[in-house]
Amino acid sequence: MIWNARGRVFRFEDGPLVMGIVNVTPDSFSDGGRHLDPASAVARVHALITEGADLVDLGAESTRPGALPVAAAEQMRRLEPVLERLDLGRDASLAISVDTADADVAARALDLGALAVNDVTGLGDPRMAAVVAARGAGLVLMHMKGEPRTMQVDPRYDDVVREVREHLAERVSRARAAGVAEDALVLDPGIGFGKSAAHNFELLAHLEELLALGRPLLVGVSRKSFLGKAEGLEPEQRLAGGLAATAIAVERGASIVRTHDVLETRRAARIAARVRAARRAAAQRGA
Repeated sequence: MIWNARGRVFRFEDGPLVMGIVNVTPDSFSDGGRHLDPASAVARVHALITEGADLVDLGAESTRPGALPVAAAEQMRRLEPVLERLDLGRDASLAISVDTADADVAARALDLGALAVNDVTGLGDPRMAAVVAARGAGLVLMHMKGEPRTMQVDPRYDDVVREVREHLAERVSRARAAGVAEDALVLDPGIGFGKSAAHNFELLAHLEELLALGRPLLVGVSRKSFLGKAEGLEPEQRLAGGLAATAIAVERGASIVRTHDVLETRRAARIAARVRAARRAAAQRGA
């Protein structure tokens, strides 16, 4: 499989892609407030690229549990100075996705040079698919139960893997009907978005079942609360758990991993990818 984002073709033969995270927000759970200044955000984008990020996900609206919506105008007030300073039209080394669920924000960011939209609501805005299709952009469709304000209030499933798979399949159909190209789509099970710790571990354990949907999988576990729940760890103490979960996700079939810690995650993901390749080669020899 490939991921085609406005003509930039991402391939996975050499291992998973690493998507770095830069939030221009005051309240994101891990890096909120650190990169509100456009110069700081731009510097962080370049630092993550230097560490080995294949692309950087730029967001202006926190989606941490309990977060309230941010108006499109405010998202763009935060994003535009960063995108303009990055000068994406002239710097071919940069690949930026915009983390937004608002079609107007997505349109403006794409017009300023972003290659893809990372939509945590999976087309919650009914205009989003048309915006993406018109610009030939990449689109990440994520599963989220509820909304950030309420999603972690006692989330329940009869079968979390089946329900996430069915939800994503429906969103793929909706995107394709709106004209989004098949090879522009990436799917994300939404670890930590309307799931208990048990649900998150269940999804990681059975991630390969989502591969039946036929699109690359993105998994983001970086610094999330389920990694340190049992020990009461703060976000900055969750790196080891995040690397373990990332390695499992890659071994189970993830093609893209989203992280605050690019250098360490890239190293862990490469080892996991080699284990995955060895397992598949052994299976082929046995067949």
